[in-house]
Amino acid sequence: MKKNGFQFLVDDNGDKTAVLIDLKKHRQLWEDFYDLMIIEARRDEPRVDWLTVKQRLLKKDRQHA
Repeated sequence: MKKNGFQFLVDDNGDKTAVLIDLKKHRQLWEDFYDLMIIEARRDEPRVDWLTVKQRLLKKDRQHA
């Protein structure tokens, strides 16, 4: 692993195709990147407004009480 905590993989043309990240040095960076990937993957999922979610949670809580 390089001193800066990143190592790039390159193809036959010398173009960067992947990166290895030292998680001991850059854990927060990876977590932020991963969060962004999850957000992008879920971008087109249907959304539910907060009041509806709150009502569902309260109803569920009353059913289990």
